[in-house]
Amino acid sequence: MPKLIDLQRFADIAELFSQREILDYTRNRDYPVMLGDTLFPARRTQSLELDQLSGGTRTPIIASLSAFDAEAEIGSRQAEKKAMELAYIKRKMQIKEKDLIALKNPRTPEEQQYLMSRVFNDIDVLVQGVNARVEKMAMDVLATGKITDEDLDISLDYQVPAEHQATLASTKTWDKDGVDILNDLVTFADALDITPTRALTSKKVYRLITTNAKVLQGIYGTSTRALSQADFDAFMQAQGLPIIRTYDNKYKKEGKDGKLTSERYFPENRIVLMNDDLLGEKVYGPTPDEIALPSNSDVQSNQIGNVFTAIYSTTKDPIGTWEKAAATALPGFAAVDEVFQAQVLA
Repeated sequence: MPKLIDLQRFADIAELFSQREILDYTRNRDYPVMLGDTLFPARRTQSLELDQLSGGTRTPIIASLSAFDAEAEIGSRQAEKKAMELAYIKRKMQIKEKDLIALKNPRTPEEQQYLMSRVFNDIDVLVQGVNARVEKMAMDVLATGKITDEDLDISLDYQVPAEHQATLASTKTWDKDGVDILNDLVTFADALDITPTRALTSKKVYRLITTNAKVLQGIYGTSTRALSQADFDAFMQAQGLPIIRTYDNKYKKEGKDGKLTSERYFPENRIVLMNDDLLGEKVYGPTPDEIALPSNSDVQSNQIGNVFTAIYSTTKDPIGTWEKAAATALPGFAAVDEVFQAQVLA
């Protein structure tokens, strides 16, 4: 029979973790800025729905010639509005009973500080886990135009135009001998109505590009010379093609068996072309937790960036004291018509 925690044995949460201590800790938390934070800046809304307003095509729609005194042609607005429900993201950890006992009766101030730092470190892990999920969604949207979660059987399609997407045939992938990567890049760029000025891919794809014989011949006239980034950037700009950069950051995913595996934010087999305009936003909304939990005296809560955090006790199953981080978020993709997404490796 599982051992139950007698919550009456412990001081309440407000005593163990004062609001001031939590505020002092969380106020100055500075987490690493992810690439998605610059491509999709954060915006907070009070709605649980994201009204995605795509900018429509930036290519001018030509006006008709008109006789004097004739009624002007009525143009249609090209922006398209799509309503999507923000995703509820949450994760929690249990504070062990032995740690609660030690926090209630620390042998030394140093021990109390150590134990509290462990709890605060858990909060850091939880918050960064929520941030990682939002980053993963943003990179999925940028790379594929879709957000999918096989575990939860969730799929959200942002409807990137089919003519702005490509999957290379198995004989034409960029790891094959003799493929013309430059020609593929020109084809991708020409498919867009805007001029792409930048592209994002993985180090693996970038190395294949910069060691490709036809790329080297196009730049140096020979396929035996090593290509520097400066020379490659200058060549791409001169050709009206995007400058290519890489993103290879990873996160840990915990399986049902507790095993951790490393996974990528941006797919290793893809490249996306875009211009310098804003791609979209990471849109955050209110969570059920920040509405309900603060009214409970047994809860100490705070906001870290756009993530709600709380330490609370519950007498419901599972019984215990918990640390929790939660957010509702979804990437808005205003540039849905202005990117080219390609799978260039199998």
